[in-house]
Amino acid sequence: MTEHTRGKLKIFMGYAAGVGKTYKMLEEAHTLRARGIDIAIGYFEPHGRADTIAKAEGLEVIPRKKVAYRGKMFEEMDLEAVLRRRPEVCVVDELPHTNVPGSARSKRWEDVMVLLDAGIDILSTMNIQHLESLNDQVRHIASVTVRETVPDWIIQKADEVVMVDLTPRALLHRLQRGVVYGPEQAQRALQSFFREPTLVALRELALREAAHEVGQRIGPIAGGPESKEGGPPRAKRKILVHLTTDPKTAMVIRRAKRVSDFLEADCYAVTVQPAGDLDTLEGEARETMEKHLNFARNLHIETRILKGQGAAAVVEFARQNGVSQIFVTRPRSRIWLRFMIHDPVQEIIDEAKDLQIVIVSDRDPTVGYRYSGAN
Repeated sequence: MTEHTRGKLKIFMGYAAGVGKTYKMLEEAHTLRARGIDIAIGYFEPHGRADTIAKAEGLEVIPRKKVAYRGKMFEEMDLEAVLRRRPEVCVVDELPHTNVPGSARSKRWEDVMVLLDAGIDILSTMNIQHLESLNDQVRHIASVTVRETVPDWIIQKADEVVMVDLTPRALLHRLQRGVVYGPEQAQRALQSFFREPTLVALRELALREAAHEVGQRIGPIAGGPESKEGGPPRAKRKILVHLTTDPKTAMVIRRAKRVSDFLEADCYAVTVQPAGDLDTLEGEARETMEKHLNFARNLHIETRILKGQGAAAVVEFARQNGVSQIFVTRPRSRIWLRFMIHDPVQEIIDEAKDLQIVIVSDRDPTVGYRYSGAN
């Protein structure tokens, strides 16, 4: 019998439908395919979203199996077909999904465990409200009992968790434009789960959980500050903000500062320039970068201008300084992403396999310039 190395699990986490988890997962699938990795979709839920459906084009899809239940036919991931096909990486959307009664396993995450045991790497998605330990908090926030949950140990054992973020206002705008749901379903959503206060609370819950995961993964080291009286010493937590000339960077700085305050962590803000200074930047680009650096300093964030090129310099600095979490912003334009040309966010994710990446994306660019001292 051939022994397989256990597969790796990567989860794209969000706080609500429509924040871009599946889109980002499919982006990565295309990147892997372009590199010659054998990848296939085991299950993909389009939800009628045109952009997401388009992003799945060009990827191999393993046909689903049909399951009869109470006189109706349902489609589920065909686990046996995936095992026969045995791709290096399999895309499995919606990790918390409950399988149709009569299936071999009741939950999709259980199917994913089988694939991991078979040595297949998995890309999957879920929202924070489906985490088992948060069930009571979510019911209090949203007045909704989430029935489909995932045990906490799955997240804790995941090799990578990528937080895909979106402001509640931007998400509501998507909903109103019909990007997330059709008109009737969107109206129902706006009157229930998709109320702005609910989304704000869920988003903050997701950010706190991300911070908690970072803390759990760091672990104690000799010589560090003690985590509790009489307990073993722990490393000083550190996070990093990647500064670019994108106006949304100001929003990322604020987010990172909030998380660092919650973690009582050191925070760095770094930009990478070929000469190690801003002399190669001109006009608006230089002015923008100086604003970002000054804004970070006003928040008491340590700033650095690194000499080097792109993602490699950022990740090298992070490792040398014991950083465990990197905050990045999505590029302003997605044109190059469609043609697989130079995605700086993806480059950092690829370089930083041992670190947690928080992607802060899709906000009105003008908002990023609303600096307000150290708020």
